[in-house]
Amino acid sequence: MTVGSDVAQNKSGPGRVITDWKPEDPAYWEQTGHRVATRNLVISIPALLLAFSVWVLFSAVSISLPKIGFNFTTDQLFWLVALPSLSGATLRIFYSFVIPIFGGRRWTALSTASLLLPTIWLGFAVQNPDTPFWIFVCIAILCGFGGANFSSSMSNISFFYPKQRQGMALGLNAGLGNVGVSVSQLVIPLVITVGLFGSLGGAPQTVVEGGGQMFLQNAGFVWVPAIAIAAVAAWFGMNDLTSARSSFSEQAIIFRRKHNWLMCWLYIGTFGSYIGFSAGFPMLVKSQFPDVNPMTYAFIGPLLGALMRSVGGSLADKWGGARLTFWVFALMIAAVFGVLHFLPSNGTGGNFYGFLVSFMALFVLSGIGNGTTFRMIPVIFRTLHERLTANANAEGKAASAHQASIESAAVVGFSGAIGAYGGFFIPKSYGSSITLTGSPDMALYGFIAFYITCLVVTWWWYYRRGAETPC
Repeated sequence: MTVGSDVAQNKSGPGRVITDWKPEDPAYWEQTGHRVATRNLVISIPALLLAFSVWVLFSAVSISLPKIGFNFTTDQLFWLVALPSLSGATLRIFYSFVIPIFGGRRWTALSTASLLLPTIWLGFAVQNPDTPFWIFVCIAILCGFGGANFSSSMSNISFFYPKQRQGMALGLNAGLGNVGVSVSQLVIPLVITVGLFGSLGGAPQTVVEGGGQMFLQNAGFVWVPAIAIAAVAAWFGMNDLTSARSSFSEQAIIFRRKHNWLMCWLYIGTFGSYIGFSAGFPMLVKSQFPDVNPMTYAFIGPLLGALMRSVGGSLADKWGGARLTFWVFALMIAAVFGVLHFLPSNGTGGNFYGFLVSFMALFVLSGIGNGTTFRMIPVIFRTLHERLTANANAEGKAASAHQASIESAAVVGFSGAIGAYGGFFIPKSYGSSITLTGSPDMALYGFIAFYITCLVVTWWWYYRRGAETPC
């Protein structure tokens, strides 16, 4: 199929299966590819934003449950905050491989529609103060669908763009999608104060201390209309690419690639930090600075980190992902020391604004690192396959380039899965450290040790002169 015939037959229109996708062909990209890729990206971004909003629902909801009569312990509330990250990270492992099997359009529509399950169920569960804890555990696990969508979304978008544009495209998709974290933490405290849906939304709950009313069901119901619209838009507006099709066995070769596991380790340090800090920040503030309302500041850090992700991807396109990633980890170590310096000691002292600035630096740096690490992946696997087929003919090199795109997309999804476990371990590390020592210091020193290992991995394999795979 030529560029001209593709346009004439409109095979690349919304909802179509595209059988001849050639983003690396400059003429094709300018005439057809750019338009199609942009449309799919524009639909993907709000769908992913809603997924992240649902994923972190309990970071805002858990703080309000005791206010309306739910007698859950602090440890139980920490579990509700952490469980969506645990289930989301685990589901991401499977979501990493589904796009080449089912197609991006079909999977994006169905996975977005799945977000209706936890949001609607939460809306009804919070209206009854006798709802048992295990019900909320189930809802929290289902919120993991939102986190899982990231891996399939990033894998899908990676197929639409040529290699030299993937850093910006993936940065925009992930960065603006990550904004859903701050949107959720900003919107939920507002909508639970008003009867947003009138009688259709149910009666308000009475606040235990001080009286007043709260519509906590809106924390779930508010997302339902947007989720339905996004799912329909994906079904009718996106495309499936036959060139992206491959079996699981073709993708599973990444488990034998050393660089898959190295990038998973680095992504735990960047995205794992971002989502873990986002989930755990409100409860950490509440425990260390009890006079501060954590929801006043909770959305700021995730917003900064999300916006900086696209910046990180763009800068990595120009300056190299490994260089920026190395300095991200070096500065994150310094920022954690700043957090430790400004924390209260034995429940007294401390400086909240110094703590806040240090934590905002962590959000910004982890956001930049999210973009730089994802820019490294396609470069690493393209370089690897170019070396393997250095003496091959043109046909062999073309097949190798195609396999490189399949593997890099799978690694993007799989590393996103492994990295998401940070959203579970960071909040639980805070809780465990506070339980054992009375402060979160032990957890924070553990983060420093981990970032040092990330620094060494980046320098040795990707950044130093003579590195195995410079990128």
